[in-house]
Amino acid sequence: MTRTARGDATVRTSAAPLQIVPLGGLGEFGLNCTVFKTGPDLLIVDAGLMFGQEQLLGINFVVPDMSYVVERSAQVRGIVLTHGHEDHIGALPYFIDKLKAPIYGTDFTLGLATRKLREHGLLHERQLKRVRPGDAITLGPFAVQCIPVTHSIPGALALAITTSAGTVIHTGDFKMDQTPVDGRTFDFQSFSAHGDRGVLALLSDSTNAEVDGFTLSERAVTEPLDNIFGSARGRIVVSTFSSNVHRIQQVIDVAAAHKRKVTLLGSSMQSTCEVASDLGYLKVPPGLLIEPREARRLAPHRLAVIAAGSQGEPMSALSRIAVDEHRDIALDEGDLVVLSARAIPGNEKPINRVINHIYRRGANVVFGGRPPLHVSGHASREELKIMLTLTRPRYFIPVHGELRQLVNHARLAEDAGLPRERILLAESGDVIELTEKSGGVNGKVGIGRVLIDGTYEEVDEIVVRDRRHISEGGIVLAVVAIDRSTGRMEAEPEIVSRGFVFEESSRDLMREAARVVRRAVEAATVEERADRDVIKAHILRDLKRYFRKSLDRRPMIIPAIIET
Repeated sequence: MTRTARGDATVRTSAAPLQIVPLGGLGEFGLNCTVFKTGPDLLIVDAGLMFGQEQLLGINFVVPDMSYVVERSAQVRGIVLTHGHEDHIGALPYFIDKLKAPIYGTDFTLGLATRKLREHGLLHERQLKRVRPGDAITLGPFAVQCIPVTHSIPGALALAITTSAGTVIHTGDFKMDQTPVDGRTFDFQSFSAHGDRGVLALLSDSTNAEVDGFTLSERAVTEPLDNIFGSARGRIVVSTFSSNVHRIQQVIDVAAAHKRKVTLLGSSMQSTCEVASDLGYLKVPPGLLIEPREARRLAPHRLAVIAAGSQGEPMSALSRIAVDEHRDIALDEGDLVVLSARAIPGNEKPINRVINHIYRRGANVVFGGRPPLHVSGHASREELKIMLTLTRPRYFIPVHGELRQLVNHARLAEDAGLPRERILLAESGDVIELTEKSGGVNGKVGIGRVLIDGTYEEVDEIVVRDRRHISEGGIVLAVVAIDRSTGRMEAEPEIVSRGFVFEESSRDLMREAARVVRRAVEAATVEERADRDVIKAHILRDLKRYFRKSLDRRPMIIPAIIET
């Protein structure tokens, strides 16, 4: 493996080199966005977000800084979306106003993208161009073939991108499900045909690069669900990702077989199912679906609920049910909640919180384990080997994963026979340059992150840093009243703290802190006292020293000067 080697760099070629610039998705889960550049022309594949991490206080999600493409907006020939998951389309509303390029995707992908743009008050339907699996489109110097793959969402595509330098295959997210719920199968033949013609580089999904064997088919969940419905005597609440239309279809089919009505809870669940139903991806028997308000009149053994909130989101439908605050659904003793979704890393605590609340209602919870109630949408190691065998690339670039997944995928490729110097282990921001005979990392572009809070507005990183500082050390406010004309203090300084110490039990500490502030002001000259910024700096310096020496703590200190 190499990040800097140029391969056969001494060989010259007349074709323009192809540059591949990942703006996110390498060394991290989420933020999937890759730019392909040949000459002045750019092609963007995906524009995803990443959900906020615990250390990003108050941040709902993160999107890539798209300055690299916005600065070259006139040269962007198109945006192609591999599928409709948030980590592949969620960033669209935050830069699409700055680009006039067409956006391509399958009908379901564009249905979700349209909903997302409308939520942000953006009407860009004319930019959205539908493609069907198998279609080929030409975007400037890029010829793009859309190859159908199986995943945990309908309409997923891999892309074969052909330029003068050669053909690059981007797998998107995939697994090789041979018995998919919707009958839309994985296109082995197209990958093999490109392998026969010659593939310059393969960019392949690394999510499950550490998982041995094959990923189970979505159909593996049907029998466990059927067994649960057959034995349950009360209400059944199934929570899954709202985008997992295959799983929703399975629940609907099993509920129909056991003569239970179904209601959908959560705005994302309802809107996604509406899009899927309109496009024919979700088939619901007439009369099976009922409105949530009608569910209250049904006997518990006649009802199945499909609810959003499998990740423990505080205001989700499942969380509100768990704390008995949902207006239409209440859990009783003997009811059953089924979590049919994996726990996204970092969400374990909120999920456990919801589970505990459900048990307080007297209901039971079933999740994970064997038999499976959820299967991955990503290829495991044996499928990744098959992808390498089908395409036989000259260069291999693992994508979509943290460093550990990328490294394990790279090692798998080497075990499969690909020479180490042709395995390019890159990270977000690297410029990967390929020609017919050479390949390697050749430079870096500046990348950044845009933080979005619950208002859907951008938040500066310094704000998050301040939040983290306050959460770790608390906050101390030092209020000083100073006569503007004489520079004298009008009263004793007042110290107020939050999240730092309990003031009732630390009166001596706070009295001494007030004396520290008084001494700082008295030691300053009249000229310094007249300058707010200078006197604030003196107070800040002395209080920092005092708290560090007496408590070994570093609260956020805010001096407030009141001029009288």
